[in-house]
Amino acid sequence: MIEAVMLWNEPNNLSHWDFEVDPDWSLYAEMIKVAATAIQAENSNLVKVLGGISPIDPAFVTRMEKLGALNRVDVIALHGFPLDWNHWSIHEWPDKIAEIRSVTDKPIWVSEVGASSFGAEEVQQFGLEKTAELLVPRLDHVYWYSLFDLPRAWPATTRHRESEGSAYYRHFYMGLYREDGNPKLAARRFAEYAPSLGICQWFHFEDHRLEEGIRALRDFGVRKLRTGLSWADFERPNAERWFDHQMKLLEPFETTVTFCFTPERCGVRPHHTSPPRRPEEYAEFCAAMVKRYSN
Repeated sequence: MIEAVMLWNEPNNLSHWDFEVDPDWSLYAEMIKVAATAIQAENSNLVKVLGGISPIDPAFVTRMEKLGALNRVDVIALHGFPLDWNHWSIHEWPDKIAEIRSVTDKPIWVSEVGASSFGAEEVQQFGLEKTAELLVPRLDHVYWYSLFDLPRAWPATTRHRESEGSAYYRHFYMGLYREDGNPKLAARRFAEYAPSLGICQWFHFEDHRLEEGIRALRDFGVRKLRTGLSWADFERPNAERWFDHQMKLLEPFETTVTFCFTPERCGVRPHHTSPPRRPEEYAEFCAAMVKRYSN
């Protein structure tokens, strides 16, 4: 069942939101207010989550409060990857949570946390163990990213690509399973932390790994899952059929669905990170998905 909806993904990160168009997040805040109102009207029981922020920035949360968006959501979500991309130690997780708690009394989730096996699988295993130790006792929603490695034939969602050096390639090694389907060292430990630790896995449009992923989640004993439904993908041929298939298979899990990615025709600029010209269009998509999959 759908437990929660997340409004965008990493809105304070250049890879997911167009700062040139919306440098002060006023367009994002307006979009959130309109979408949250539409979701509330459709299903008042769903938890509304402010798109997982990366970097973890209390000033962004304060900005959302000033713009009136914070009081339209129920939860603040954080993303952190201290072993790969962030400039802070994994041991600082309690401090990072405290920074956000100092500016809001909203509940906090960590909707993406992980470690790549780019350098060594042992590093990823350490990351899993330390993450569970530091976060599971403090928060009731923590999602490990991710179940599968990103296939090397696919691009990572970033504007910088190879210019990032190893930071780019780490995107491809975040899974508990390698691209060939074989488990890594961390996969052999994950069941010890489920169901307290959930999984964040983005299933791409017509993703050939969906059924395999469902089996792996069940084998691990995972109950909480975070995934996404792309507004841009909904414009593809056969989108409704694929969305219905995906969401039907995900019914046994307590699922947080992230609504993000702007169709080119709807953006201020023709790019999936662009704010929509009309926030009502994003709200209509969110409401339609909630009506279709949560009622």
